Amino acid sequence: MRMLRAARLHADTYEEVEADKDSIGQATLIVFTACAAIGAARYVQSSGAGVPVNPLVLQVVLSVLEPLVLWIGGSALSFMVGATFFRGPETETDFMEVLRTTGFAFTPALLRIFAILPPPALGLGIDLVARAWVFVAVVVAVRQALDFTTLRAVGTFGIAALLLWLILWGLSVAPVPF
Repeated sequence: MRMLRAARLHADTYEEVEADKDSIGQATLIVFTACAAIGAARYVQSSGAGVPVNPLVLQVVLSVLEPLVLWIGGSALSFMVGATFFRGPETETDFMEVLRTTGFAFTPALLRIFAILPPPALGLGIDLVARAWVFVAVVVAVRQALDFTTLRAVGTFGIAALLLWLILWGLSVAPVPF
């Protein structure tokens, strides 16, 4: 029920998850299930396109890791940005609260398994809608975890997403030391 309410963007659900320290296991399960759904969709899409085995394995592994990296990295950066730069008088949180709420925000990512549906435009549309839905849900989760206004949550998440992108881009172009 929590997943459904989180997908419907109910603020009370995110407050409930924020307060429930035991919900970290549920949040982790949601993110891992999203990882599996995205990896399965990528496998079906790529194997049907005749991609050779080595690039296929790399594509699937990267697709599986994407939600996990976004969840942990995005939550950490949202916490750091929100708890320092955008901190308001009502902001009282810790990293685990942000991690729990943003984990539940990944519920719509489960729909990305349907990106395999033909025609390709339908699958792409489903994938894009699910991604956008996750981003909106993460903004709601950040807003509730950090006790922010929506505008402050959008700014926090926007800066955190930019920082995460810069870090990942920097790692991708950094020379290998060996």
